[in-house]
Amino acid sequence: MTDFAGLTAIVTGGESGIGAATVALLRARGARVASLDPTAGPHSGSDLGVVCDIADRTSVDAAVARVVDAFGGLDVLVNNAGIGAVGDVAANDDAEWTHVLDVNVVGTARVSRAALPHLRASGSAAIVHTCSMVAAAGYPQRALYSASKGAVAALTLAMAADHVHEGIRVNAVLPSTTKTPWVERLLAAADDPPAAAAALRARQPIGRLVSADEVAHAIAYLASPLAGSTTGTLLGVDGGAIGLRVPPRT
Repeated sequence: MTDFAGLTAIVTGGESGIGAATVALLRARGARVASLDPTAGPHSGSDLGVVCDIADRTSVDAAVARVVDAFGGLDVLVNNAGIGAVGDVAANDDAEWTHVLDVNVVGTARVSRAALPHLRASGSAAIVHTCSMVAAAGYPQRALYSASKGAVAALTLAMAADHVHEGIRVNAVLPSTTKTPWVERLLAAADDPPAAAAALRARQPIGRLVSADEVAHAIAYLASPLAGSTTGTLLGVDGGAIGLRVPPRT
């Protein structure tokens, strides 16, 4: 499939997990892909790895400008970079609240703002945000993370409305627990890692974690010109966790 042939894409957080899977898939489908990531370098799996901190406006502006200079334009932006947080509403201090919201919400806005002038010049512009199912369902010990992803979901709809007449589609994916390095670190730090892993699997009706590749395919669908009538959509990639209420597996 070559639906992205001739298009340029940016993927933030493109060096691991969902981001790396998305970079690989978009390249396989014909896109020129730049990975914006603090760890990007010459061995990046993308066509262009650019060191970028999405919490820093100067870094973001310079990174987007470098991509456009290298490839001559920009057609697709995948705002995938983000960080996690664990605990109830009292567990994280003000500094951590500020930091997580700055990365997950304001960082998404920073990169989008830098990309907009170039996306307006594209004939097939799309933005996809990596959100989370916690934006649509309450889960324990995720208060700060849920607040940040709820804001990303609302931002997705607002941006879709703002830019639809400019030919820019804006959508988001809402994955449930996905097998990524961050989740693996959480499990490793648990008091009983096997029990914690079993609990994560059990809360998803499909009985397993979502794969990074599955989320990448959802992102590619929303970003593709073939989905030209899809905007303002929050697409669950959640193993049925949001919408299904089924008996526990026996």
